[in-house]
Amino acid sequence: MLIERILALAAAAVVAIALGVGLMIMAASPPPPGSGPIAALAPAPDKGTARQMVETTIARAPEYARFFAKLRETFTQDYEETIKEFAARLSDTKAEQSPDYYLSEAMRRLRQSHGALAAKAESQAMSRVFAKQLEVLQAIAREDQKLCVAFLYGANNLDFQRFASTKRALVADMSSASLDAMLSGQAKNIARDQPTEADFKALETALAARGLNKAEIDALLDGKMPDPPLEDAKMCAAGQSYLEVLRTLPEASRTRIYGLALELMAKS
Repeated sequence: MLIERILALAAAAVVAIALGVGLMIMAASPPPPGSGPIAALAPAPDKGTARQMVETTIARAPEYARFFAKLRETFTQDYEETIKEFAARLSDTKAEQSPDYYLSEAMRRLRQSHGALAAKAESQAMSRVFAKQLEVLQAIAREDQKLCVAFLYGANNLDFQRFASTKRALVADMSSASLDAMLSGQAKNIARDQPTEADFKALETALAARGLNKAEIDALLDGKMPDPPLEDAKMCAAGQSYLEVLRTLPEASRTRIYGLALELMAKS
């Protein structure tokens, strides 16, 4: 029963939240080759010029520039490889990208290389990852319930790119929290057990106490969407409730669930 629950959690919406799928949405949808004003230029910029153009684009979004500066300082090789890839792509395709895309792709690469470290971070660092996810989810919910559900499930929605471009401080904080958790895990290397059946039961009980019904809880914890599906407003509210309730659990239970979600993040 326990292992089935853990595997089910891997497919559930709440793990999608933990993965920061909003950023993955942006990474999945770069502009097509040849877009942007430099597309009309011939020849294409060389890689050195392209790198300058990429770094200039990032610098024009100061919220993101601070993230990239810390990435360069802490994971220097990852920073260099990421910027080189951006420059090579720009040189090859003349396709200009937004700073929002550059941040999302940098985070995708960082998760693949160092994401597992976040599950070994101090409790406070892990909690901040989820707290920042909640802040972004709440901001989306205030603007667009359908986009909120897309964020929960990782649907490819270009509207999130537009949202991110107007809320860069929030999105940058969400990314920085993930980076900080990786750095904490690198330094502390805390080993944690997987969640227990009692942990999941405590979470279910807390969600029910918040007024969520069985269909909503099953959609969150087991990835079981009822037929017909929950309304966007209900699913969006349920996702927020999950993150709010999770941080009220006893620390041992909370950090085990956080740790599992962050492990899954690294494997996404």
